[in-house]
This record gives sequence, C-alpha cells and structure tokens, in this order.
Amino acid sequence: MPEIPEKIDYDQLLQKIETWSEQLGFQQLGVSDINLSEHDKHLKNWLDAGYHGEMGYMAKHGSKRSHPEQLVENTTRVISVRMDYMPPDCELSDAVLAKPEMGFISRYALGRDYHKVMRNRLQKLSDRIKANIGEFGYRVFVDSAPVLEKALAEKSGLGWIGKHSNLINQRAGSWFFLGEIYTDLPLPLSDHHTENHCGTCSACIDTCPTGAIVEPYTVDARRCISYLTIELHGSIPVEFRRDMGNRIYGCDDCQLCCPWNRFSQPTSEQDFFSRHPLDAPDLIELFCWDEGTFLKNTEGSAIRRIGHRRWLRNIAIALGNAPWSKKIIEILQEKKQQYSYDEMLAEHIEWALASQRAMKNEK
Repeated sequence: MPEIPEKIDYDQLLQKIETWSEQLGFQQLGVSDINLSEHDKHLKNWLDAGYHGEMGYMAKHGSKRSHPEQLVENTTRVISVRMDYMPPDCELSDAVLAKPEMGFISRYALGRDYHKVMRNRLQKLSDRIKANIGEFGYRVFVDSAPVLEKALAEKSGLGWIGKHSNLINQRAGSWFFLGEIYTDLPLPLSDHHTENHCGTCSACIDTCPTGAIVEPYTVDARRCISYLTIELHGSIPVEFRRDMGNRIYGCDDCQLCCPWNRFSQPTSEQDFFSRHPLDAPDLIELFCWDEGTFLKNTEGSAIRRIGHRRWLRNIAIALGNAPWSKKIIEILQEKKQQYSYDEMLAEHIEWALASQRAMKNEK
C-alpha cells in the first residue's frame, strides 16, 4: 500500500467521509479496528460443527476471514456501511406466503443485484477520499471475499448480531445490505458500541420453518431455506421440502417476525425497487420459463446466480406443496418428460407429482 501523508486531520476526514457516504445513498457508516478474535472462535466452532454445508469457501481461506490484515496487507481500519433495501412497491410478504400458487422470493433479490450497486458506491466513496488526501491503501468488499462483514459492522456500531445471525439496527431493523472498505488510514474508531437488544425474544428461532436456528446466534445452514434454494447445487433433502412451502429463492421468515423490523423504512434506492411480477409471481408461469426467458427476466438480478436448473428445482418443490390442480399435474408431467435426462431435476419433479397425486386422493 502507498505511504499515507502525515498532515491529515483524521477526525475532520471522517466527518467528510460520513457526509460523502450519505450523499452516495448509504444510511449509516462506522469505523472499526481489525481485532476479530471473539468472532473467530465462533466461526471455528461453526465450521467444526459442519454447519456451513457445501459452502466450502467459508473454510478454505484459513485465518484471512478473521484477520483483515492477512487479506489486505497493512489494513488497520475497516469502514462499514449499510444500505436499506426493502422495496416500497412490493406485495406484502405475508400475503404472498399465504398464497401457495405464488412463489415467494426473498425481498433482497427483487431489484438489481446489490453486489453491483454497493460496490460501485463504495468505489465512488473511495475515489472521493483519494481526491481529498491523495493516494491511500484500500480495497472494497461487498459479500465477495473472506470477510466477516456482520462482525465488523457490529464492531463499528451499525448494530448487533441477532439470534438469527443477521445484523439488527435499533432504529432500522435488519432489512439492509452491508459493505466494507479495508484501509490503512488511521481513522478514529466509532465511539458507540451497540448493545444486544434481543433479550429473551425467541421469535426467529420459533418461526424458522425448518428449525435452522439450532441455538441462539447459531444457524445450521444445511437446514436453512436460503441455503437450500440458493447455495445447494444438488438435491434438496426430502425432509425439508414440505416445510419450504412456496419459498423458491431465499427465506425472510426470521426477519419478518423480528420485532425490531417495525422500525425499518422502505428504501428510496430505485435500483432495489421490485421488478414485477417477481414480488408476487405465479408459480406455473415461472415454471414455464425456458433458459433464455429465465436469463432475460433475471438480467442484473441476484437470482441469476442459481441458474435455470436450480430455479426449476425450487419451483417444482413449491408446485408439489401447492393445492392439487390439474393444470399443475399437466405442467409437471410435461417438464418431467422434457428433463428426463436430468436425474436431479427429474427427481424433484417426480416428488412434486407424487405430492400432487396424494393431495388429490385425500380429496
């Protein structure tokens, strides 16, 4: 990293950075040191328990995740930011979850891919710092490298890590994204530590459809619907399929029930506004998308990362959980024939068909 000029008023610089951050659309900014020893222990225990499932990247970077200076040499501070993402124009989540013929998509994925939006804004923030003081050492991250972003955000005063493992802000709930700038600038540390306000509340633990929050502050990803529908590449375990309901991309249940989200505010960032009809889509219509249509309709969206194959896998389960319908049976049979060569996908479609037949027999 380049050498930092000596005559800089870092208190004044931080005030400017906070102003620039607000101008760029971030709702809050904080600065932390790089001591993550406490969180490192939790991470190791989590990995040793195998709770990361197939997310091998959580373990392969060794100690870099909890030692920022090993990831980016000479790092002494981390600037953490948050940006609200709840779309103001989307169908209410509870309403979609209550209609099994519709598909529920996690609200964070209804707009433009947040990785691109946040990374672009953080780069602009870094450019403004450089224009003000000259060259300095930094690197921007948005969920794209071995970074303990929630731990760093907690240390910087942006909130506390809740029992569901998401960051909660006392004035804004948890509907926000996080991003970081690793830097060698000796900026003043945030002087406000956020106390944990979860108290005796267990709403998220009690609400989780698959019991993924195995104990307070510990999520077994292998049971989590977000992991199952997004991270898992192969077959979704049969034991979780019924509990997935109509959730086809992610799951927001632990946030929907959190009392602190009564303080959350809709985003004003148009990039995060919902792309209709994904806020309340018809399952059969989505299941009929060929790969070209899927790619076109998910352009610029985080949804595209799972690919068309897993998209169909997830929707097949949702159709299997929907009330019996002749139309559903017909489209499942059509797709089963179309994808007979794909063992994984055909197996999920056959499960959905069996589920539909069972419901018909119960009538």
